[in-house]
Amino acid sequence: MKVLVTGGAGYVGSTLVPLLLEAGHGVRVIDSLQHGGRSLFGVWSHPRFEFQRADVRDRDALRRAVAGMNAVVHLAAIVGDPACAREPDLARAVNLDASTALLEESLSAKVSRFVFASTCSNYGRMKDPTAYVNETSELTPVSLYAETKVGVERMLLDANRTDGLCATPLRFATVFGVSPRMRFDLTVNEFTIEMITKKTLVVFGEQFWRPYVHVRDAARAIGLVLEAPVEKVRNQVFNVGATEENYQKQQLVKLIEPHAPGAVIQYVHKEEDPRDYRVSFAKAKSVLGFEITRTVPQGIAEVARLVESGAIQDYGAAEYHN
Repeated sequence: MKVLVTGGAGYVGSTLVPLLLEAGHGVRVIDSLQHGGRSLFGVWSHPRFEFQRADVRDRDALRRAVAGMNAVVHLAAIVGDPACAREPDLARAVNLDASTALLEESLSAKVSRFVFASTCSNYGRMKDPTAYVNETSELTPVSLYAETKVGVERMLLDANRTDGLCATPLRFATVFGVSPRMRFDLTVNEFTIEMITKKTLVVFGEQFWRPYVHVRDAARAIGLVLEAPVEKVRNQVFNVGATEENYQKQQLVKLIEPHAPGAVIQYVHKEEDPRDYRVSFAKAKSVLGFEITRTVPQGIAEVARLVESGAIQDYGAAEYHN
């Protein structure tokens, strides 16, 4: 296939693009390079790789980007609750309005598949803390970030709106691990870096649950959906992760402690957290055959090795944070 990846220079995108090229696909990336383009240097000379520098809010750029493509993987977004809360108008313009425009241009260009990066944050807070939410559970977004993702999901799951397009939203667990465009503001990566380099960590709401997935497994899931039979994935939503990879923050700390002896942990107890959820990932396993290849403990060790190698000197640099 010829695949357009929006936000292809980002944390997930820069891991996905090489995987798609290895699988034999042609890949075109559109990215504004807000965090630079070094993450794509490894694929730059590949004969099936193309790059367009543009903002996804540019409708003409989107039209050029989708031309001749068989599939779109839409990753470009203002990612995370803090970033969206800081600039809400920008978040709506990028996450919602630009996504709507991209869908419309994809339909006009006769694109056959559209994979959308959504989030398990859409579930918000569980009504029953002993249960696991799944793709049929109520969505209760408690942040602008999740609200924009839910809005796009609803659009893509409306068969009348997508007009035969094979549209598939993927609700990713919180991603972790080493990527060509590294991030140290994601929970597992952040906790590991803080405990190893600063020997201290402040944890808010240590008892609340989140699911986690390695960045490479997130990319693998996208590849599986692109290559799956249309009837299995059209207008279907999948949680991406593994049911056994739901953790409380205090459990993450315990897993990191062997890599950070002597680290001092300060717990700030909170009785309420708007996001507290354990997620079932059984659907992706049964329908797509998706299984993870890297666990949270393995990801922690991976990030720890990165620290110990000295490959990155300034972990607080803006390029490593959204």
